[in-house]
Amino acid sequence: MKTTPEDVGLSGARLYKIDHLTQRYIDEGKLAGTVSLVARRGEIVHLESQGLMDIEAEKKMQDDTIFRIYSMSKPITSVALMMLYEDGCFQLDDPVSRFIPGFADLEVYGKSGNTKTDRQMTIRDLLTHTSGLTYGFLQTHPVDNLYQDAAVEESDTLDEMIEKLCEMPLVFTPGSRWRYSVATDVCGYLVQKISDIPFDDFLKEQIFDPLGMKDTGFYVPEDEVHRLSANYQRTPDDGMLLIDSPEQSRYLKPPTKPSGGGGLVSTVHDYYRFAQLLLNGGEFDGVRLLGTKTLELMASNHLPNDADLTSMGQATFSETPFDGIGFGLGFSVMLDPAKAQILGTPGEYAWGGAASTYFWIDPEEDMLAIFLTQLMPSSSYPIRREMRVAAYQSIID
Repeated sequence: MKTTPEDVGLSGARLYKIDHLTQRYIDEGKLAGTVSLVARRGEIVHLESQGLMDIEAEKKMQDDTIFRIYSMSKPITSVALMMLYEDGCFQLDDPVSRFIPGFADLEVYGKSGNTKTDRQMTIRDLLTHTSGLTYGFLQTHPVDNLYQDAAVEESDTLDEMIEKLCEMPLVFTPGSRWRYSVATDVCGYLVQKISDIPFDDFLKEQIFDPLGMKDTGFYVPEDEVHRLSANYQRTPDDGMLLIDSPEQSRYLKPPTKPSGGGGLVSTVHDYYRFAQLLLNGGEFDGVRLLGTKTLELMASNHLPNDADLTSMGQATFSETPFDGIGFGLGFSVMLDPAKAQILGTPGEYAWGGAASTYFWIDPEEDMLAIFLTQLMPSSSYPIRREMRVAAYQSIID
C-alpha cells in the first residue's frame, strides 16, 4: 500500500505549496526547472519534477535528471573522512601536519608581515571550516588574491593543490574564526592520503556502490549525457544565461583533481539514499557506513562556546545564513530557529550548492528534504528558505 503524507503526519494538501512556490519561479523565468523531495519516517511522500532541464533543447525536467551538486559534495567527503576516523586512522584533534608535513609551518597573514600561528590546524578545523584557509573567489581578504594568483582552486591534481596551500598564509589562527574555504578539498586529499586509495575510487567503492548511488560521481558517462541538466546564471534583469550546456560540459570527462568540496554530480534519488542514511544514524537499506554516535557527533555544533556563525566574525559568502546557525563536522547546524528567523528545529543540519541546490535533515521530526535546480549563484533568490517554510508548514501532527 502506498504511503500518503497523512500516514506520516504531513498534509498532502499543504505539501502542494512546494509545487506552487517552484512553479512561480519557473513561470517568472527565474528558474528553468526543479526537482523537490520530502520524506518523513523513512517514506518519500513528495517527489515532483517541474519545468525544463534544458531550455535550449526544450527538454522536460525528469526525476532522474543529473545535477551538478557543487558544495553538496562536502557532506559526502566529510562522511568519507569520518569513516576513516572510525577505523582509528586519526583523532579529530590531530594536527593536519601529521599527514601534510608542509602545514606544520603555516603562518597567519599580516599587513606588516606574516606571523606564526598560536596553534596548528587540526583535522576538526578542516571539517568545521575554522582552519584559516579560504576560497579565492570570495575576494574579501588579501589571501584570497594570493589564492587566485596561484590558481589554487584550478590546480590540476590534489597533490598540486596541497603544494600550493603549503606556500599560502592563513587568514586567521585555526579555531579562532569561521570561514568558508577549500578545507573540504583538503579533507578529500586526506581521504586519499590515509586510505592510499585515489579519492574518487574511495567514494565509489566505499559509499556510492554500497548505497546504490549509481548516478553519483565526478563526471557523467557518455551514455548518460542526455540526462544532464543545463546550468544557468542569473542575469541583471532576473533572466537566465546558459553557462554550461550538457553537450559541452566539463563534467563529460573524469577530472584530474576530484574536488571533495564541489565536484560531484548526482540525482534526487541518489542523494535521497545518502540523506536517509544520515537521518537513520549511518545506515540505509541494510548498508551501514557510520555508527550512530559518529553521526550524532557530526551533527553537533563544534563552534567554540556553542557559538553561531555570526559571532565567529567572518561574514563572507556561504551556503547558509549566519544568525542562529552553528557548524558541525561537514554541515551547518540549526541552533535557534527564532534567531535564524526561519521554521526549523534545533539540531537540524543542512547544506547547499552553488547552483541553488539544497538539502536538510531534521532528526527530531524524522524528516528530510532535497531541492535540486541549476542556477548560479545560490544567493540569487531566497528559494531555499522559502522551500524550507513550504515543507515545514505541511507538518500536522
